[in-house]
Amino acid sequence: MNDGDRSLAIFIDFENLALGFQGRRDRFDITRVLARLVEKGKIVAKKAYADWSRFANYTALLHEAAIELIEIPRRTQTGKNSADIHLCVDAMDLAYSKEHINTFAIVSGDSDFSPLVSKLKELGKHVIGLGMQESTSELLRDNCDEFIYYEDLGQGQALAPNIDPHLPETKRKAFALLMESLLALRRENKEVLWSSMIKDTMKRKKPSFNEAYHGYRTFSELLEDAQKEGLLELDTDKRSRTYVVTRFGSESNLDVPPPVKKKSRRRRSSGKRRTGQGASPEPASQGNAVEPLSKNQPTADESPDRSESLAPSPPELGPEIPF
Repeated sequence: MNDGDRSLAIFIDFENLALGFQGRRDRFDITRVLARLVEKGKIVAKKAYADWSRFANYTALLHEAAIELIEIPRRTQTGKNSADIHLCVDAMDLAYSKEHINTFAIVSGDSDFSPLVSKLKELGKHVIGLGMQESTSELLRDNCDEFIYYEDLGQGQALAPNIDPHLPETKRKAFALLMESLLALRRENKEVLWSSMIKDTMKRKKPSFNEAYHGYRTFSELLEDAQKEGLLELDTDKRSRTYVVTRFGSESNLDVPPPVKKKSRRRRSSGKRRTGQGASPEPASQGNAVEPLSKNQPTADESPDRSESLAPSPPELGPEIPF
């Protein structure tokens, strides 16, 4: 399964996240979570579970992110694990009824979701966990296919180059989104960065992206202009004739030795194979030098018959005596 073909469903146990943010000065930022998960594939479902009367200051941000808020009444009325049960039921319902959803993201650190993770994996689903370092259970973390700590979101931007501030604003925005998409593909361990793959990632991160708005007729022109600005290096695929980004950002400053080509060795071996097929052989090396034939030495075609060489020579006759 390719990462670009993934369809994600995100389930957020907001009460568990709120416990992890107790005593912290910063607030929970849902945009950081979605920006990281959208790199995994296309998000098709987003649900958050909590007693929203206790977290009313977060509802506006979650609504702006198009997250469905599932209201859970107070625990004194419904019991301790009401939110967990609702989340598990909805996740299993999507797992059985929506076959195209192949990836589930559980945003929580509660160990109670470990059986849910195991069941989703039995159904052939890819499970991603995301939670706080201090409030995440090791049982849940080790049971997921992948686990992302909230504190690590937004880090690892060392490869991003500096964009010229004198460029037009539309170009700077296009180049910034391009660099973010390239970094996202590197985080997913993508070695070959096809131009189509890059554009799909840019469209997932910003659905309104259009290269024409930024002054380019095609996406290839955008990549060529980025290469002129020294942001990346391009190569052309021999089969599809499309662009491939080989390096970008600080990767361009790395001195990578070119691959060693052994054409001469292949030529000698091919020359020996052609010799057996009747082609003219190449000169032998000094170690296996062959002495040339002398002028008086007969060749294989001129060699005398062996029978004649073995026959006895006639006796020599003396001089004739006149009578």
